[in-house]
Amino acid sequence: MRTKKILPTFLTWLPSVIILLFFIPNALGKILHPNQTGKIIANSAVLIMTGIFLLIAIALFLYKKTMLIGTSFLAIYMTFIVCIHMYKGKPYEIAILIVTATIFAAYIRKPSLFHEK
Repeated sequence: MRTKKILPTFLTWLPSVIILLFFIPNALGKILHPNQTGKIIANSAVLIMTGIFLLIAIALFLYKKTMLIGTSFLAIYMTFIVCIHMYKGKPYEIAILIVTATIFAAYIRKPSLFHEK
């Protein structure tokens, strides 16, 4: 009986956890190591603010009532990353997959957010 409740909850949260395994180290890396070389913006204050923005977006993504806002912030951030990778001539396909996976993870957790009322 308990397995019937635990397994769907686990499978519902699994895509979100996988997404967070990408975003959390990315945010912490920007905050803890803001002097990264090879970035399009070399200003360490901008990188720290980006890391803080990502942590706020992650918190909003995790909370059910603000999940749509957090998903939007994360998807917009990654869309900018896609544009930057295209501009620099770097591979951008993985970044596009991360955008799609972020939206998919939010949809799996609460499909009603994506339907018109």
